[in-house]
Amino acid sequence: MKQNWQALSQAIILQAVEDYRKCRRLVRRKPGQIEAQKMIREVEAFFRSRWFMQLSDVDGNMILEGLKKEVA
Repeated sequence: MKQNWQALSQAIILQAVEDYRKCRRLVRRKPGQIEAQKMIREVEAFFRSRWFMQLSDVDGNMILEGLKKEVA
């Protein structure tokens, strides 16, 4: 059962990473994308949240820094 929860946690985090990458690229190409900018803020808040800390032992700020460098 624990493996199921770990798989779910990983899937949630991976989806957040994919959403962040997609929205950052979209905003870079078309800066006026309000919904994409909103999603970026939501994902950033997720990586800094208590919920994220419950899902993972990894530092969410480290993930964000890596993502920002990757899509810059």
